[in-house]
Amino acid sequence: MTSEKRIAIVLFQLGGPDTQEAVEPFLYNLFCDPDIIDFPGSFLARKPLAKLISTTRSKKVRQHYAEIGGGSPIRRLTEQQAIGLERALRPHISARAVVAMRYWHPDTRAAIAALESAPYDELVLLPLYPHYSFATTGSSLKEWHRLYKPKVPVQRIDHFYDHPDYIAAIVERINGVLEHLPDPDNVCLVFSAHGLPVSLVEKGDPYPKHIAATVELVRELGAWANPHVLCFQSKVGPQKWLEPSLTGTIAKLASEGMRRLLVIPIAFLTDHIETLHEINLEARELAHSLGVEDFYMTPGLNDSPLLIRAMADLVLRAVGHRSGVATLAL
Repeated sequence: MTSEKRIAIVLFQLGGPDTQEAVEPFLYNLFCDPDIIDFPGSFLARKPLAKLISTTRSKKVRQHYAEIGGGSPIRRLTEQQAIGLERALRPHISARAVVAMRYWHPDTRAAIAALESAPYDELVLLPLYPHYSFATTGSSLKEWHRLYKPKVPVQRIDHFYDHPDYIAAIVERINGVLEHLPDPDNVCLVFSAHGLPVSLVEKGDPYPKHIAATVELVRELGAWANPHVLCFQSKVGPQKWLEPSLTGTIAKLASEGMRRLLVIPIAFLTDHIETLHEINLEARELAHSLGVEDFYMTPGLNDSPLLIRAMADLVLRAVGHRSGVATLAL
């Protein structure tokens, strides 16, 4: 039976430019974030630097988006997740979900305005970053708390990198590719996570530990005998980032004679520029140029029923609802 208590859920994501014209202002918003650009005196230089970076990078980035259809699909895919989450929760609680993008539309202010359109008794903050980082979950929640003054009890979910259904969703995606390959045991599994400046890790950011734990849990559940490696992608700027890099890993594997690769975007809940372009186009081209014969990529989790069930379970537990948690329908 559905609870009479009305639950509102905020789903946080980074966002992405949905048109060519949106690329430069999206980049400006991104690089204005103090959790992204942070160095001694950065509060004085941040806006001019963000303007410089967004202006100089926008032409190249626009071309990348043009090559994947003209814009980022992340809003559409996240809104599909919101719809799926509401549907999964409907037999258990009265809930509605709104989306808050950190650097594009609908932004945090729009999410707050959407909440005000209907009454609610409790609020759940669910960042769609399974692995906690100062630069993702931390940044999104800082922005939220800056703009939102609590009127009801608020529950916060900081991470879900080890949730069984989330792990199972990744394994399902991997098996969905392997089962269609000839000789699936002879493919190297390349787990690729979004990179992070080492300076954040030195400040205590748990992100790399969360990523490593997810990879280990996925491998345990999948029980594959394939060789595997964990690497990081999407480095920006001159600072030292987590290593090894995706490009360096591909070059190393190719030099060792590995000819079949399956890249698994381990830290991404939806397909977007990092998967559709950076992996599926750029990394693929690099791999083939270095002698890799077969290059595969698992699709994003997107609206995977297992992912939606994980999200629903997280919400139900956050609001103290136990009945039906283990039997949420797929």
